[in-house]
Formats: sequence, C-alpha cells, structure tokens
Amino acid sequence: MEWFGATEYWTGRLVFQKGLAVLYLAAFLAAALQFRALIGERGMLPVPRFVARVPLRRSPSLFHLHYSDRFFAGCAWAGCAVSAALLAGADALVPLWAAMLLWLVPWALYLSIVNVGQTWYAFGWESLLLEVGFLGVFLGNDEVAPPVVVLFLLRWVLFRVEFGAGLIKMRGDECWRRLTCLEYHHETQPMPGPLSWFFHHLPRPLHRVEAAANHVTQLVVPFLLFAPQPVASAAAALMIVTQLWLVLSGNFAWLNWITVVLALPVVAWPSDPPPVDDAPLWYVVVVLAVSALLLALSHAPVRNMLSRRQAMNRSFDPLHLVNTYGAFGTVGRVRHEVVLEGTADEVPREDSGWREYEFKGKPGDPRRWPRQFAPYHLRLDWLMWFAALSPAYASPWFGGLVERLLENDPDTLRLLRRSPFPADAPPRHIRARLFRYRFTTWRELRETGACWERTYVREFLPPTRLAGSARKS
Repeated sequence: MEWFGATEYWTGRLVFQKGLAVLYLAAFLAAALQFRALIGERGMLPVPRFVARVPLRRSPSLFHLHYSDRFFAGCAWAGCAVSAALLAGADALVPLWAAMLLWLVPWALYLSIVNVGQTWYAFGWESLLLEVGFLGVFLGNDEVAPPVVVLFLLRWVLFRVEFGAGLIKMRGDECWRRLTCLEYHHETQPMPGPLSWFFHHLPRPLHRVEAAANHVTQLVVPFLLFAPQPVASAAAALMIVTQLWLVLSGNFAWLNWITVVLALPVVAWPSDPPPVDDAPLWYVVVVLAVSALLLALSHAPVRNMLSRRQAMNRSFDPLHLVNTYGAFGTVGRVRHEVVLEGTADEVPREDSGWREYEFKGKPGDPRRWPRQFAPYHLRLDWLMWFAALSPAYASPWFGGLVERLLENDPDTLRLLRRSPFPADAPPRHIRARLFRYRFTTWRELRETGACWERTYVREFLPPTRLAGSARKS
C-alpha cells in the first residue's frame, strides 16, 4: 500500500518521537516530585475527595479504581521509566503492535493524572500533550513507513494550536490589534525567564515588530502547512523559530516545546530510510479508523474557532482526543504578586519579625534574577500568579497552602525555594500581602542590582494561625 506510508518523512517521525518522549519524561517527573502537596492524600486538593464526587465516565482515570500516594508515585515513576525507554529507542526493538502498546502506556498514565489533577492540571498544554501523545501511538516504528494520514493529523493539530492562538488574540485584547501588547507582556507574563528583563527593555518599535510577526506566524503561516514542499517545511521552520523566541523570553512549561515537536515532522529532513514491507492490513485498518474518528471529533474545535465567543484551552471529550487551544487573549498591564510571610511571634504585629517565603520560579526578592525552568512545570508558582489576578480563583487551595506552611509540611516546603523557618520550629502566624512588581530600568539595575522594584498594594490575607493549635495565643 504505497499510498499509506511516506518514507520521505522517516527522519521526521524519528525526531518527533524523541521529542515527544522527552516531554513525557518532563511531565511525569513534575508529577512525581510535586503531587503529594498538591493532590496527594494530604494535599491541598486531594484526589480521594475528587474521585468521590466526580464519576469515572467524566474523568477516566486509574485512580478511580484505587488511590494511594504510593500507587500514584508508582504510576508517575513508571511513566518516567517508559518515557526514558522510548527516548532510548525501545519501540524500535519490538514488533509493531508492541511498539504501539508501549506508546499507549505513557498516554494512559498521563491521562489518569490529568483527569484527577483538578486546578493544578487545568493548563492547555496538558490536553495538548495528551492529544499529540495519542497520535504518537499510531505513527509506527521501523517496521513501517510513517502513515500519511497520521502525519496530516499532526499538521492539523499544529494548525489549530497556532491559528486558534492567533484568533483569540485578535478577538481579545485590543493591544494585539494595536501591536502594543508586548510592551507589557514580558513583564506581566506568569513566570519570567532570565532574559525577560532584556526583552521588556527592547525598543518599542521592535515590540511592534514582535507583535506583527506573531500575527503573521499564527494567522497566515498555518495555512502553508498543507502546501507542497518545500513551502510546508519553510512554514514549519518559521513556527519553530518563533517558538524558540518565546522559549528565550519566558517560562511556559512545555507549551512552546511541544509546538516545536509538532512542527518537526512537517520538515522534509534529508534521510536515507531503510526498505520496509507494506504495512500490515490490521495496522492500516486501525490507523484509518482512528483517523476518521479524530476528524469527526474535530468539528467541535473548528466550531469554537469560528465562534465570536471562542474559548481558550478547552477539551471536548474526557479522553482529551481533540481540544481547542489559545493563550494570552488578554495581556495584563500591571504585575501583582502575592508575598507570603511568617512570624514566630505569639501576637502578630506590624513590627513583628515577618520573614518571607521564597518560591522557585515566581518573583519574590527583588534582587533575585529569574531562572529558566521550562519545560519543567512549577505548578504552585503558576497558580500563585493566578491568585494575584483573582483571589476567588485561589480560594479552593490557598487556605490549604497556608495551613501546610503553618505545619512546616515537608512535602509543601519542597515546592519552595526556601522556607525562613527551621523544620522543628514552624511559624505561629502567616500573612499574605499583595505587591505591585515592575522591572527596574537600566539605571536602577546598575545602582541597586535589583531586577524588580515592588510597591505594597494591600493585605491579601491577614495574619492567620492554626485553629485549635496548641500554640494558639
């Protein structure tokens, strides 16, 4: 069946699969290292409480059948192991059917995690990893040429990612239409990176060029993905360059990296593929049936893209097979940060010895330069950004965070860069204050060494202690 496979995309499939394995590995590693404090049995939003109220059909997950922290950890570390094996090329050492099952394992495990992850996993790139990972199951291994229809579906996902993001910007904040959004975005984005300060201080005309280039890449170039070569390769290369620019300018977990991975199989890589037999009939039937299903399900994101009330980052089925994407339809003009502080004083006063907690990624100490973490995802740091935007958004978990800090909970403290209190002497009270942060100017940076300047705005949470604690004042 010569029409079914495309041997010229042999190398494209290989680099795509390696990139997908790396992203799976990053996702499972973050889950394994962070879950106990977030969704564990004693977490801020415990999985057992979630599965007790949400039925299996609405959130298919292994953890509906059984949950314990040990079982979750086993699933997450198993996902790491399988991802590492796929990265090492294990799928090329087994028959085609076994390779498909091997790629199905991380998809099923990560689906189980996302579907019980609640607010901590409510990011568009979670669904995107699942949608792309599901397609990865059907790309085959060295026994067959890459199926043309699966390669097309990967381009279709890339088209929806870019075009949907472009539409949400044009329909959203007017600063995108005026080409002024990037005068604010590098400063107000959820988690700046080490170069964000420099990006923010680029000349305003260059910011306008950035915004205009973004519109071209997201609203025009996606259509060229379906053009003949070498036009399709040029379109994919332009998208890759744009995504790498975004990688340099901030920390967006694996959103940019998975978009790069999606673009890799579009490129016509120089290759000398080995001769292969025709794809077995069962494989052709399975791939065509799954492809037909996915194309049928695509009507939902297409209808959403065409709607004036376009939604960002929504899944239309509990398996996350086909989703809609988008980012930064609205860009903040001012950056606010919630700063958590504790005191050992029995009676908290304004002049008490308040000591500040430091997070790994989110801005805190004005003199501390941002770090690069992507594609690793610091979930608590990201949600602290949302908390500053909307206290109501943080209400389900923020109280649990404070309670665990008052207990010096080891799992929670591991999510932080630094706790100002020793392990055997937790704080008696914790408070949260809201500050406005802005990048310093070149002159301020030279004079103070600080990349941020912050100004107190208001109280976010008054001094709080553990109810009924033996340490109660």
